[in-house]
Amino acid sequence: MATEKLDTLVRREQIIQAALSLIGSHGLRRLSVASLARRIGLVPSALYRHFKGKEDVIEAVLQHIRDSLQQNVRVVRDETTDALERLRRLLMRHLAMVRDNGALPRIVFSEEVYAGRRDRRARMFAGIRKYLDEVAAIVQQGQADGQIRSDVDPETVATLFLGLIQPGAVLWHMSDGAFDVTRHAERGWRLLSETLRTTQQPVPRRRPTKRR
Repeated sequence: MATEKLDTLVRREQIIQAALSLIGSHGLRRLSVASLARRIGLVPSALYRHFKGKEDVIEAVLQHIRDSLQQNVRVVRDETTDALERLRRLLMRHLAMVRDNGALPRIVFSEEVYAGRRDRRARMFAGIRKYLDEVAAIVQQGQADGQIRSDVDPETVATLFLGLIQPGAVLWHMSDGAFDVTRHAERGWRLLSETLRTTQQPVPRRRPTKRR
């Protein structure tokens, strides 16, 4: 029974990843049970064992995005206790999500995804809101540790942090990858971190990130 459950989880993950790939390449309109089945080498009836249909797949994709954002936060919290370093690593992990899943900008801001589904829009907003709260909590920790200026509002910083990623991700998607979203985010992070850092904190020098 445990093996069967694991196989089901693995298959669901394969279907979600296939959906992300299809949406990234062709948009939401081309997503269907038939196209998903072809992508992973199944007959459509086999896919219906895991999802009720296209709408159910979209819900699973959105949940996958929300879960991935929270997982990124958990990982950086485990990796370091330094607040600014946590934010930098979280930014890099978020960028990797965007680069590895070209569908993300299309999905998160797609009217087609939310058309007639206020509940779906509300769930996605709640997921992003929770992510912003986690970022704000990291900022608050940095303030308590004396690393981040006490006169900045954590919620405002969290929104600015997200702004390092989303506009660049949209431009990256619109330009078919020509816009260097990594360089944009790294330069933006340097400006933001220097603004946040207390005056007694030295600015660390880092090797340039290899471009993708």
